[in-house]
Amino acid sequence: MNLWVYLLEEAEGLSKDLLGGKGFGLVAMRKAGLPVPPAFVITTEACRQYLRAGEVEGLGEEVRAKMAALEGLTGKRFGLGEGGSPPLLVSVRSGAPVSMPGMMDTILNLGLTLEGVEALARATGNPRFAWDSFRRLLAMYGEVVLGERPEAFAERLSALKEERGARTDADLTAEDLEGLSHAYLAHLGARGTPFPLDPWAQLQGAILAVFRSWQNPRARTYRRIYGIPEDLGTAVVVQAMVFGNLGEDSGTGVGFTRNPATGEKGLYGEYLRNAQGEDVVAGVRTPEPLERLRDYAPELYGELLRVAERLEGHFRDMQDFEFTVERGRLFLLQTRSGKRTAQAAVRIAVEMAEEGLITKEEAILRVEANALPGLLRPAVDRQRAPRPILKGLPASPGAAFGHAAFSNEGVERFRAQGLPVILVRPETTPEDITGMYLAQGILTARGGLTSHAAVVARGLAVPAVVGAEALKVLPEEGRAVAEGMAIREGDLLTLDGGTGEVYLGPVPLVEAAGEALLAKLLSWAEPHRKLGVRANADTPEDARRARELGAEGIGLCRTEHMFFGEERLPWVRRLILAATEEEEAEALEALFRFQKEDFKGILRAMDGLPVTVRLLDPPLHEFLPPLEELRGRAQDGDGEARRLLERAEALREVNPMLGFRGVRLLLLRPGILRMQLRALLEAAQELRAEGLDPRPEVMVPLVADPKEVERAKALAEELFLEYGPIPFGTMIETPRAALLAAEIAPIVDFFSFGTNDLTQMAFGLSRDDAGKFLPRYVEEGLFPFDPTERLDERGVGRLLRLAAEEGRRANPRLKLGLCGEHGGEAGSVRFVADLLDYTSASPFRVLTARLAAAQAGLARDQAPV
Repeated sequence: MNLWVYLLEEAEGLSKDLLGGKGFGLVAMRKAGLPVPPAFVITTEACRQYLRAGEVEGLGEEVRAKMAALEGLTGKRFGLGEGGSPPLLVSVRSGAPVSMPGMMDTILNLGLTLEGVEALARATGNPRFAWDSFRRLLAMYGEVVLGERPEAFAERLSALKEERGARTDADLTAEDLEGLSHAYLAHLGARGTPFPLDPWAQLQGAILAVFRSWQNPRARTYRRIYGIPEDLGTAVVVQAMVFGNLGEDSGTGVGFTRNPATGEKGLYGEYLRNAQGEDVVAGVRTPEPLERLRDYAPELYGELLRVAERLEGHFRDMQDFEFTVERGRLFLLQTRSGKRTAQAAVRIAVEMAEEGLITKEEAILRVEANALPGLLRPAVDRQRAPRPILKGLPASPGAAFGHAAFSNEGVERFRAQGLPVILVRPETTPEDITGMYLAQGILTARGGLTSHAAVVARGLAVPAVVGAEALKVLPEEGRAVAEGMAIREGDLLTLDGGTGEVYLGPVPLVEAAGEALLAKLLSWAEPHRKLGVRANADTPEDARRARELGAEGIGLCRTEHMFFGEERLPWVRRLILAATEEEEAEALEALFRFQKEDFKGILRAMDGLPVTVRLLDPPLHEFLPPLEELRGRAQDGDGEARRLLERAEALREVNPMLGFRGVRLLLLRPGILRMQLRALLEAAQELRAEGLDPRPEVMVPLVADPKEVERAKALAEELFLEYGPIPFGTMIETPRAALLAAEIAPIVDFFSFGTNDLTQMAFGLSRDDAGKFLPRYVEEGLFPFDPTERLDERGVGRLLRLAAEEGRRANPRLKLGLCGEHGGEAGSVRFVADLLDYTSASPFRVLTARLAAAQAGLARDQAPV
């Protein structure tokens, strides 16, 4: 009876959650009649049991039984060559239910021993191939199972190639590789971790190492980035080896059924002759495009075209498949839904729906809403750009600008200073996931369009250029050399991931063009969307851009952002320093003129749509120069600086974000409230006189008690008597306001949930300081995700739901919105889709909010009654 292990033919009907993505794909391909080497799958439940208890009872016996079945299917003995036959060797590969490319471990050629090498050489007549396979096994097993540094093997290989004058691994002879294998064996023995020459010991060690790789740092980082649950575990696929390193009639490749960068339909990918699978994805050699097979292997190319069509037809999605060619014969080793850029995701979804392969509803759900801002990424203005210093392969589109860094640590140093950064590596490995995630762009000297760097960059929506072969990267020296030009850590680079060009320094950029296919997808999605989508915008330019992207109004206009202009700041400081009512009135009148023009521009841009203006909400000290600067100027005899210093000292707060700001400032300095509201009302009045339809709303920030709201509304109503009323609301951004929502709701027309502050106060953390500990908290599982990036449904979401429901009961006409940064994050939007009337997002995240709201509506419509 199967408990933990299934042959492919026994696993039909089992779920991806149990078999993992790799095993599930193999079962499906075998069932479809595609050429798949015999294999068995150790389930994710075995992994979970091992991680819980440190052992899996009965697993060893089941594995031996399935290996016997593989021997019967292949006519070979595991680890032994008999009667002129080569030994049965296997690959041991991880396969989680959710694709995590390169994050866990793989071992090829397992079962090979010194005796097996000789048998393999005799059976194939190719000693070079046999020793090449053995040195690969030693390096992989040494790294994955025995814990050796990969550099220990890579450095010996590089030194041997340099000594022999070999350009690539394929140029080394059988004798070279035999000597290298013995050097690896000696190194592992001297280190106290000898390589096991018993095939069964190799297999046991490899299976347990793959289980453990679920918990390695890069896999945990990847799961944190993509929100993958920690408790899924990985399956293990043990598969009979087929060999792409048997000569020029053999090879290995990765294919996509559509272009993962652009979405264009057609076979796309890369191939390496005389190589094994890891060579392509690791980027150690730059492969050739699959199209080249048309020239020297047209039958193989035709077979790959047929395979691609069948895979898409079966899985109904773009597939990323790995294959090996052994002496002209094609074998498929893996298929999965391919990682793709936002641009490609939209094109693939729309075109597959138009082809009838999927429904329009499926197309809507296929696109990751959080990836859509990538469509708005600017590109290099090639008409004004200087000559590039390098050209590589365009792996992930968009332009990126930043300081060159050659390691994860270098990336983190620049990001800690708030600086953009470009990660520059010879090639990336899964260990680089932290730097890749934090970087604005990725540049590698080696690797192709299906290398690790390319695949992960596309998944992260990070611009990337790979395979820039004229680049020599020396990370240990903190520099690189490109065409004789030195690039040192900190030098500024610009990448164009759409063309593969690399520039020294900043270059002019152009905005991304509109996407007709995206417009079509969103037109299909709109009927399913119930939640309104507005924008957070503080300038006419932002308002116009948001409207172009489909915003239905402005949900948050932050007026404090309007006061920092060069002409305005002196008047704000005069307001702060005012010693008499006359001085305050003069400053307010000057600021009134600026505010009115600001509001007219925004209301004009949003003509006919609501514009919610939040009254002033920063601590006053933010408008003053730093204390150190003021002290220096005061000591030099600057009288104004001395007055500012005295006022700054008086306004100084230990924790200003919880101090004299928001409604507190407006109630104790009511002239500010009157000035802002009068500016807004007059702006609307003048626009109406022009025949326009301005729709302003006013919002009071940071309330904690109904009496604050009553007092603020009383001040507002004095002006409403003169100009006419407009909707009056308040932000709900303190926990107390959320708890007292039933008392506040009858006073106002709307609530807008400011989830930035609500999250900070609910968690007792500061967004500005939490970066010191939040990543560790998430990494160690104390928080499932960073709550400043995604709405915490259990805590903050509970406050939000309570306030919304109790507020509506107290005031059935109450309108409800969300205007924190969570308003443009897809998971957060889906949470509020049936709870609120609208969400408000930064302009570049309006597309995300629109699609996520439609996806939530579609899921609601399709849910069983």
